[in-house]
Amino acid sequence: MDLEFFILISIVLIFAAFVHGSIGFGFALIPTPIIAIFTDMQTAILLTLLPTLVVNLVSFLSEGNSKEAVVRFLPIAIITMIGSAIGTQILIFSNSDIFKLLLAISILLYLYTNNKNISISVFSKYPKTSFILYPFVTGIVGGLTNVMGPMLMIYGIELKYSKAQFIQMMNICFLLGKIVQIFVFFINDSFTKTEVSFSLITILIISFSLYLGIKIKKQIDSKLYIKLIKILLFIISIILITQFIYNL
Repeated sequence: MDLEFFILISIVLIFAAFVHGSIGFGFALIPTPIIAIFTDMQTAILLTLLPTLVVNLVSFLSEGNSKEAVVRFLPIAIITMIGSAIGTQILIFSNSDIFKLLLAISILLYLYTNNKNISISVFSKYPKTSFILYPFVTGIVGGLTNVMGPMLMIYGIELKYSKAQFIQMMNICFLLGKIVQIFVFFINDSFTKTEVSFSLITILIISFSLYLGIKIKKQIDSKLYIKLIKILLFIISIILITQFIYNL
């Protein structure tokens, strides 16, 4: 890993940690597509896996009422975790450029659901079935792309979760998803010394940024930088789609 690449990704991770700390989610959504532009999807996930795990754990605990949140959201997190394990295994055996396209679609879905009041009748018509199938599919997408936020956002919107419930639900799903991804990558000997070393170093690098974001969560006006992030994510998704088409 050359120095320029390390500096670039470190800056992106610092920014992503601040954003996640400020709004309670979004860490993996920012660095994964940027790293995927320069490398493959599996490497992008491996480089962000440990930092994402730490960020989600800290964010989850910072919201308080952790025991209540675990009791309420553990079932959906477990289903998501199973899907994530399957998605990660698929990624390992077929690390394809198509996952960049899937990531781009996930980002566009995220942006769309943030700007539209979407109503999905299947959640109200088939609550038990959707409770199992939707988190399962969400986990598979998360395992393949490192981004399950867009689909979880739809789920939270449909169930009318409060902001705190929304953040807790997303972070516990992310947390269990990252744990199972680490396990699957480990048993498949997918980690390299470079990736592990990079991850451990970046955990230290992003710590202050995450702490700062959490401290100012309730005071900062987040509208402007969230708008800028959406613009950036849209640009990244277009780059990923263009890259996919170019490589056909």
